[in-house]
Amino acid sequence: MEKIAFETEDGQQEWFYVLEQAKLSGNTYILVTDTEEGDGNAIILKEVAENNSKEVTYEEVTDEGEIGALSSLFGNLLEDCIIE
Repeated sequence: MEKIAFETEDGQQEWFYVLEQAKLSGNTYILVTDTEEGDGNAIILKEVAENNSKEVTYEEVTDEGEIGALSSLFGNLLEDCIIE
């Protein structure tokens, strides 16, 4: 499982483990967790491209409809995971 660092808005680093990546409606999403094994907090992040830049940022998905669709998609991709 890949471990990646994200820089928060206040300049701090947070480390997450990438469980899966998926595309939906032309957007790229990643499902990350804060623990390598066992129960952890999962977050769905949406890739957002910066204007005219090769850099991208990730924003937490908060829209309930989008979360529902993505939870179902990630649930199908990760057969051994329960997503609530």
